[in-house]
Amino acid sequence: MGKVLLLGAGKIGRMIAKFLSDAGYDILVADIDKKSLSILGEFVPKARLAIIDVTNFKKLVSTMKGYDAVVSALCYEFNVEVARAALKAGLSYFDLTEDNTTCAEIRSIATQAKKGQIFMPQCGLAPGFVSIVAHHLSKTFDSLATVHMRVGALPQYPTNFMKYNLTWSTDGLINEYCNLCESIHDGKRIDVLPLQGLEHFSLDGVRYEAFNTSGGLGTLCETLDGQVQSLNYKTIRYMGHRKYISFLINDLKLGKRRGLLKEILENSIPITMQDVVIVFCTTTGMRNGHFVQLSDARKIYNREIDGEMWSAIQVTTASGVCAVIDLHFNGKLPSHGFVKQEQVLFNDFINNRFGQNYQELSAPSRPND
Repeated sequence: MGKVLLLGAGKIGRMIAKFLSDAGYDILVADIDKKSLSILGEFVPKARLAIIDVTNFKKLVSTMKGYDAVVSALCYEFNVEVARAALKAGLSYFDLTEDNTTCAEIRSIATQAKKGQIFMPQCGLAPGFVSIVAHHLSKTFDSLATVHMRVGALPQYPTNFMKYNLTWSTDGLINEYCNLCESIHDGKRIDVLPLQGLEHFSLDGVRYEAFNTSGGLGTLCETLDGQVQSLNYKTIRYMGHRKYISFLINDLKLGKRRGLLKEILENSIPITMQDVVIVFCTTTGMRNGHFVQLSDARKIYNREIDGEMWSAIQVTTASGVCAVIDLHFNGKLPSHGFVKQEQVLFNDFINNRFGQNYQELSAPSRPND
């Protein structure tokens, strides 16, 4: 097994650390927050821990020496400097970012990669797994018409007006709701506004809404440019959520005061571990002279692992990055430079020991059942 430096001991970092350490990886988890490291240590006793300020570039590079790969489970704003440190130290680099500007900067850094060194951002759920699924479906057509990707992390038991609970990074959530969104429309790459493009659909008898959000496409716009007429990504929520978040971001103009919006959300919307992740990809195109639709729909629920309850967003996001790390060390990814999610073969991913967590399981029992 390889030696992995994991930066970030938050909710997703804890799950990554558990998966990798239980699988036999030699892992060091580093964070600036002592409390987060202490909590992680309780969940993952086999992981080694260190206090590191990633803004100290020299210290970061020094810490990386002797490791094979670094995983950033930090807020996206730190990832460019982490990638620069990885380049200098000669490590392969992985992250979970959904921010397009950050991804572009890391791609530029990857042009200087050393032999055997890869840079692979966007390794979580969306972008990440959803890109792998969508690209896999798209390859089954003689000519491609549409690729529509829908993903949501939702509470199983919504109670507030927004029908939502916090399940992951609040900074990332606000970023998705406020930034421009890439898409392909009528065969042309365009940017569309977040929170627009509202649509409704049913899955397993439950009504949902979906709307434009930023970052979920990863690099698919570039990959499928010139091959598809319509490509877009939308976030799934329960009916009615969008009007409340639009009121906050647009009517109250909190999209321009993101720090205040984060404070409001984190002090008003509770966290839940009882969640469900929905991945729903639909593609259309010509096959053998017929216009055909092909879809992939999955629901992944929170689950108990070794006596501890882990949320669906923890399991799916961590599984995404852990699976590609596994594939990297087993020689199943490109061996140099920038690597896109859609370069991962779906069958390699879904049959991987971590990727298997995306295979749909039944819903957990309700409390007191």
